[in-house]
Amino acid sequence: METSKLSKFSAEFLGTLVLVLMGCGSAVIAGANGTTGVGLLGISFAFGLSVTAMAYAIGHISGCHINPAISIGMVIAGRMKIAEAAYYIVAQVLGGIAGAFILLQIASGKAEYSLTANGLGQNGFAALSPQHYSLAAGFIAEIVLTFIFLLVIFGSTSTKNINGGFAGLAIGLSLTLIHIVGIPVTGVSVNPARSIGPALLVGGEALSQVWLFIVAPIIGAALSALVWKTVLEKN
Repeated sequence: METSKLSKFSAEFLGTLVLVLMGCGSAVIAGANGTTGVGLLGISFAFGLSVTAMAYAIGHISGCHINPAISIGMVIAGRMKIAEAAYYIVAQVLGGIAGAFILLQIASGKAEYSLTANGLGQNGFAALSPQHYSLAAGFIAEIVLTFIFLLVIFGSTSTKNINGGFAGLAIGLSLTLIHIVGIPVTGVSVNPARSIGPALLVGGEALSQVWLFIVAPIIGAALSALVWKTVLEKN
């Protein structure tokens, strides 16, 4: 029996919620202080483990995209129809907002927490970059890192891959690797839904910069899909 639209919508909503809550939560709650908290490696693994866990939890229901860039990439690669991708993206964005909202409620339980000062793990460039990387550097990083991430997804989920059962692990580890390299630059998005949720609640300059974390990942995903479809998979 074909999985219903409601089941897929719910899976994508919940999966994205978990990704934002646990990934951004690791930065806001557990890793804000790199000397006493989980630090860069801990935050990187939190994002990677979140994707791995959700891949095995909801992958059989929706494919566990939990990322608009992935859904758009799947359309370009011919693995998904536009109409289906549209409601996936709505579910992902709503899930990201819900995850950020829950994180805010938890973080606000500490008297010293300030939304303005501590944020919600939002992405940024220039003054909002963790190590003050420029807009250009952030844009290039998000395109390239998303390109790499999508290549891993296309390859590990290919019907020609005899190790397809380990796709969730490969995808999660690749996201971990991407965060290890990219956190100092932008905090790492490679996922518009992951960026939109925190930015909406933090507002201000974080919201004004969120366009980069929508546009760049989509460009990276589109390029990856084209390369996969016309060069790698074709051969």
